[in-house]
Amino acid sequence: MSKENSAPIEKLFGSKTRAKLLQLFFSNPTKSFYIREMTRVIDEQINSVRRELGNLESIGVIKNESFDNKVYYSANSKHPFYRPMVEIFSKKIDTTRDHDIKESTWTEYCRPVQKYLVGLIVTNRLPGQDGLDLLIIGNDRTKKLTRWAEVVEKKQGKMINYAIMSPEDFAYRKSVHDRFIEDVLEMEITEIIDPDNIIKDKK
Repeated sequence: MSKENSAPIEKLFGSKTRAKLLQLFFSNPTKSFYIREMTRVIDEQINSVRRELGNLESIGVIKNESFDNKVYYSANSKHPFYRPMVEIFSKKIDTTRDHDIKESTWTEYCRPVQKYLVGLIVTNRLPGQDGLDLLIIGNDRTKKLTRWAEVVEKKQGKMINYAIMSPEDFAYRKSVHDRFIEDVLEMEITEIIDPDNIIKDKK
């Protein structure tokens, strides 16, 4: 493979921060984000984020609106490049080089929270699709799983829809055919980690 073909995507879009912001907006095209939230998710300095937001807004690919004393930014669905950009960035292009989590590494990646994690459902949620990316089942009394989910967000460089529930809550809600649980199990699932067989048949 040539050096040009293996170059990271930030070279195509001008900067690492700009590429990360485009990934964030166009892999979550129906969502809006405020600046502090963006700096946390993509793990970049606020000045760099502000500068690239200005660049992206000046060419019209993103827009902003104010609500509750905060300015929220989102993808501009009226821009002529909107659909191509969604198509490009829904492919989960690697904007953080070796830091993206691949499907085959979920078991290894979960190892630091293994003592708290009872089960995990990883879905293949498409941009704009309702539902969860992760259903995390385990003991979160010390917020270890919450902090782990925040690390996952940073590694992915985008917002992740996740829910955390205790094994008892999951088992009960599954037994009564809770709509929320059934909706998750009906999504396209890329991986299930279920050492105690509490998730079992996803049908």
